[in-house]
Amino acid sequence: MHTAGPPARRAVLAGSLAAGAAALSGCSTASTPKAATTAPQPRPDTPEAAFSRLMEGNARWVNGDLEHPDRDPERRELVAAAQNPYGVVLTCIDSRVAPELVFDTGLGDLYVLRTGGQAIGPVVTGSVEYGPMTGGTPLIVVLGHRRCGAIEAAYKSLKDGAPLPGNLQAIVEAVEPAYRLTVENPGADPVNTMIHHQIRVTADDLRANADLAPLVKRGALAVVGAYYSLDTGKVGVLTGAPA
Repeated sequence: MHTAGPPARRAVLAGSLAAGAAALSGCSTASTPKAATTAPQPRPDTPEAAFSRLMEGNARWVNGDLEHPDRDPERRELVAAAQNPYGVVLTCIDSRVAPELVFDTGLGDLYVLRTGGQAIGPVVTGSVEYGPMTGGTPLIVVLGHRRCGAIEAAYKSLKDGAPLPGNLQAIVEAVEPAYRLTVENPGADPVNTMIHHQIRVTADDLRANADLAPLVKRGALAVVGAYYSLDTGKVGVLTGAPA
């Protein structure tokens, strides 16, 4: 009786392990199609292809059908020696607007710059120029968003004539052109109107930049102004979408 117990338990354990292995094998087989859909894709080399890749990723973000492409040790090793992003995204510092998530992209896909209200200056502009001018990055996206705290604070500061403390005032000064446009036609929601103006003004300035304009003119670069809904996750294009 005593000698029969352990072998019996071992038989039960072996059966359980075999069943578990079979289940794991079944799971592995079932996930194969998904793995195929997330295989690395060639880098988009045109503004149209880069823009389409980003908008496809945003559609997955909106629908919750995320692929999380190129986010593994293999990808890390691949891009460790050199990078070749296909897009530049200039967006706000807002914690709810993360371009890599919003566009469902992977490691090494995007140059990302974040400033309050997408405010630009020489250092930021130079950073935006880096990809297109040195590596042929074919797309720049200026991505503003609803309920932007930086734009709201700047609007109130300019409206009330009350400067913000410290270097926050530099943001106010950088977005003042958008404020002046808003004063002319504030709409039902002046802050949201100013957000839209800030996106357009920034995208227009970059598109007309002395170093970027030649790339835009010959079709090697597109500068897109886009607006992100915090509620739906959807990115809507305001200006500059490549044909």
